[in-house]
Amino acid sequence: MDNLGAILGPLAAIALVATIGTRWAIAVSVVPGLAASVAVIYAIRHTPRPAASERRPLRIRIRPVLIGRLRPLFAGIGAFELGNCAATLLILRATELLGPGRSAKAATTAALGLYVAYNATATLTSLGAGRSTDRVGATRVLALGVAAFAVAYLGFTRDTTAWAALLPWFVLAGVGIGCVETAEHAAVATHAPAALRGSAFGLLAGVQSLGNLGAPA
Repeated sequence: MDNLGAILGPLAAIALVATIGTRWAIAVSVVPGLAASVAVIYAIRHTPRPAASERRPLRIRIRPVLIGRLRPLFAGIGAFELGNCAATLLILRATELLGPGRSAKAATTAALGLYVAYNATATLTSLGAGRSTDRVGATRVLALGVAAFAVAYLGFTRDTTAWAALLPWFVLAGVGIGCVETAEHAAVATHAPAALRGSAFGLLAGVQSLGNLGAPA
């Protein structure tokens, strides 16, 4: 659902850039953010407060989690998250490559179109990746996603001004993110003992956050 929602945003951005330009499109994008903030504040103020209950100390057990097959799994996830750049950089790379011979508006619109293809591919791939996880295992699907990302990033190193030449790399990156986002949680759920599953997911969220913090913006 997250990737599916990400398709509508770029499509709206393409329409705005084409009609009112990049600067005004950025200005208009502030409106949904402000509306979301108002909605969150309204929900907080009108949500009933839960009844007081006994407080239990929050405890995440890290050392027991990193035993057995979870240790190399978390090492691999951490390495991937650290090297995985934000999709924004892919858009900037496409805009840079598509710039020669085009106006800034045309290059931006074309790059956003490639980003739509990326998100659409990720949405469709995540459905198939979920089924494949049940059949062949989450670890294999995760490895496939990482491999797809590696090939896609190598493709982005090539200089080209053709939109069609960039499309396969965006599609392949979409395959990668669809596989990885689906398989990471499934792999942890599969290999973590039931008593440590909560701590394992907490550690996964921490590894993902630290990886995103250290990864290229």
